[in-house]
Amino acid sequence: MFRFALSRLAMALPTLLIVAVAVFVLIRLIPGDPAQLLLGDLADGVRLAEMRARLGLDKSLWLQFGIWGGHALQGDLGLSITTGQPVKQLVWTRFLVSAQIVLVAVFLATLVAVPAGMVAAWKQNRTPDLLLVGTATLLVSIPTFWLGLLLLLFFGLKLEWLPVVGYVSVWSDWKNGLLYLVMPILTLFLHEIGVLIRMARASTLEVLRLDYITHARAKGLSESAVLLHHAFKNSFGPTWTLIGLVLGNLLGGVAVVETVFTIPGLGRLLVDAIFARDYPVIQGCLLFVAVIYVVTNLLIDLCYPLFDPRVLAE
Repeated sequence: MFRFALSRLAMALPTLLIVAVAVFVLIRLIPGDPAQLLLGDLADGVRLAEMRARLGLDKSLWLQFGIWGGHALQGDLGLSITTGQPVKQLVWTRFLVSAQIVLVAVFLATLVAVPAGMVAAWKQNRTPDLLLVGTATLLVSIPTFWLGLLLLLFFGLKLEWLPVVGYVSVWSDWKNGLLYLVMPILTLFLHEIGVLIRMARASTLEVLRLDYITHARAKGLSESAVLLHHAFKNSFGPTWTLIGLVLGNLLGGVAVVETVFTIPGLGRLLVDAIFARDYPVIQGCLLFVAVIYVVTNLLIDLCYPLFDPRVLAE
């Protein structure tokens, strides 16, 4: 187990380095000058040069990357150009908001999708299977922004059950805070449940065709016993991997949902920073997202032997 964990960690570190270099280079390709944006179009060359020097933009790219990378290794992501706040504090505060939505949505989607996918596989090509697969395909096909707008229209404007715009922290007012989180969570839940149902169904079908399942049935075990005690553990492995990918993607890609529902999360912070050409915030957000994605999938890999012990023998 230790060698397995060490090998996965050795693969994660170069990935983070490559991501850090890619993020730094791509940010510099964004059109626009932060100094010009801060000072306005009427600023003269002297003031622009002073501002670029203050922001460190007058140095070579390699030197800028070295300074930024060295500080990042110490947990210092710099200061926001537009607000002057520490980027680390901004990113962490917004991440906590996004995590509330994503973690709850993925957890609920897993609870519903895994049993539903197993039932669909068990009833293959019959009415429950067709209904579940059709519903899953429909949910996957609907863009999250459109689904969010439909929920806003129905629950917010038509029924007036939930607030339409704004955000209240659950830590300051948990009752109202939960009301503001219902529709964002429901949007992600409905979208991701389709993906997970299809994966759970496919992996369960593959397991149900194996010889040991036939042997279990030949011994007279009920179908429920075959599914729960023999098929579930082996079929859950691929679904568990997909859950890690979904979780990592959502933690870094909820900008659309947060924009629709005006949630001040990490995705919204990244979008605002891109429009403001706030290099430190953009770099900090993308690097943090990469770290979260890599760490999440590392933890998923480390848990995978619990479902398939043969992994450790490879």
